[in-house]
This record gives sequence, C-alpha cells and structure tokens, in this order.
Amino acid sequence: MRKAVLSLLAVLLLAFAACREKDRAPDLQQLLAELRSPDAERSGRARLSLITLGEAAVPPLAELLRSGTPAERMAAVNTLWGLGSRAQAAVPELATALADPDPRLRGAAAMALEGMGGAAAGAVPELAKALSDRDAGVRQAAAKALGAIGPAARAALPALTRILRRGSWPEAEEAVRRIRGLEPGAVVELGPEEP
Repeated sequence: MRKAVLSLLAVLLLAFAACREKDRAPDLQQLLAELRSPDAERSGRARLSLITLGEAAVPPLAELLRSGTPAERMAAVNTLWGLGSRAQAAVPELATALADPDPRLRGAAAMALEGMGGAAAGAVPELAKALSDRDAGVRQAAAKALGAIGPAARAALPALTRILRRGSWPEAEEAVRRIRGLEPGAVVELGPEEP
C-alpha cells in the first residue's frame, strides 16, 4: 500500500512539473532564432509557436522583415501571413515589402495583407501600385488583397477599373465587387471613370 501511495505521489509530482512547464511563456528570442534555422522542421515549429503567441510576436517579426537576410525576411512574412489580422501592426513593413526586388517576397507580402482583410487598409496605396507589377503573381495577389480589404480600398477603384477596361481579369473584377459591396458573381458595371 505504501509503495502504491509513493508511486501515485511521484506521478502527481511529475504531472504537476509538466503542467508548470506548459504554463511558462515561450521564449520569444529563442523562437526567432529557431525561425532563422536552416532546418525546415525546426523553423516550421517556431513559425507555428510564433503564430500561437499572437500579437507579441509582431514587432520582432516586422523588424526581421525590415532587416533580415532574404530567407529570414521570407520566413517573417510567411509567419505574419499566418497571424492574419493579428499582424496589423506590421502593415507598414508589409506595404514596403511590396516594392522589394524579390517577386516572391512581394507576392508573399500581398498575400499576408490579403489575410488581414480590412486591417490592411493602410496598405491600399502600395497595393494599388502593385497592380502594375511586372510579375503576374504579384499583380494577382495585390488584386485579391484589395478585394479582401473591401470598402476601405475604395481609393484603388480607379486603378482596378483602368485594368478592367483593358480586358478581363477575374481577380480585379472580384476586388471591385467586394470594394463596392456587391454580391459574389454580380456583373461589374464600369460606367464612367471612378473618382
């Protein structure tokens, strides 16, 4: 009987220690170091932990996006994408990344802004410029981001309607629908030039 009680006590102590370990906040600097790791599995685990951490991870990720190596900048933008609207504080850095020389980073930045929806309204001018990017994927991602922002992207309507006057572009049409608050699939009337 005494052995059983001691065994139960030992199990309870181990369980308590494990619970206390889980309650401890993750080390942000350690997670950022692991995010930079060339080991994809380790970097991926860090990315998931940073996403779970939420808004507290945004300032160091924004700094990494500003000043990291190309691989670190891509890891930062992808992590910000995973945070969605919780990454709103990084909108200025993501908007700046839309002019980066690397088309992959420009496209990823536009996708991160799309994931924020209306919280990315501060990036509308840069997204409107990105509609004329030399890379088709960046143009497409910018149009989708503007659509996700919705009515707050009204300033981009002139650029979108100019594009639509030149030909069919489904992403631009959908963006115009969403900005104007039309039903999905509604016919987009271009009418006179948008103000």
